[in-house]
Amino acid sequence: MVVERKFVEDLMIKYRISKYLEKELMRAGFSRVEIQKTPVITRITTYVTNPGRVIGRGGETIDAITDSMKKKFKVENPQISVAEVKNQRLEPRLVARYIANSLERGMNARRLLHSMIKEIMNNGALGAEIVATGKLAAKGARAKQMKVRLGYLPKAGNVTKLVDEAKVTSYPKYGAIGLQVRIVQPGTVFPHMKVKKVELPKSIAAAGTTAPKQ
Repeated sequence: MVVERKFVEDLMIKYRISKYLEKELMRAGFSRVEIQKTPVITRITTYVTNPGRVIGRGGETIDAITDSMKKKFKVENPQISVAEVKNQRLEPRLVARYIANSLERGMNARRLLHSMIKEIMNNGALGAEIVATGKLAAKGARAKQMKVRLGYLPKAGNVTKLVDEAKVTSYPKYGAIGLQVRIVQPGTVFPHMKVKKVELPKSIAAAGTTAPKQ
């Protein structure tokens, strides 16, 4: 029970750190964080689109974040590093945030989801799924769910740990929309499973591209 309790506590701390960094580093294009604890230090790697904003002038921003890790989350000897996102279209949180912002600007939901999943797959993903739930039409319309899915995407078992996932909420004028984006990264190896190349359906292949990457 002691081991299980410690495991749950560690997961909760990681979740709280991730939410904190997402809020603090929003303008830096925060995507995700990896935390690795060792007997000596705690390595915290933050992935963003603009590393310069995280480091700050003379390192003042990253020093402030390091102090917060110690005080707010009781992390002993945190070592924070910053990594630049290599491909924004393969980062679920960045994709979800882009969709959220586009919906708030009034972009058509179906066209947007089709074009985004097309871009994800064209960037080498082995599988992807985008789910939007809420009032997807004009004011007065009923809430509904819209889902687009392509490629290999496991739904159960330990292999689901190989799928990157993010959830974001969009707030257009006509009501909140929950967004979930799941992506299987290029080169992911699934045990006893051969993933075939995906042919885009005509409806998605015909979808135009979205605005330039943020």
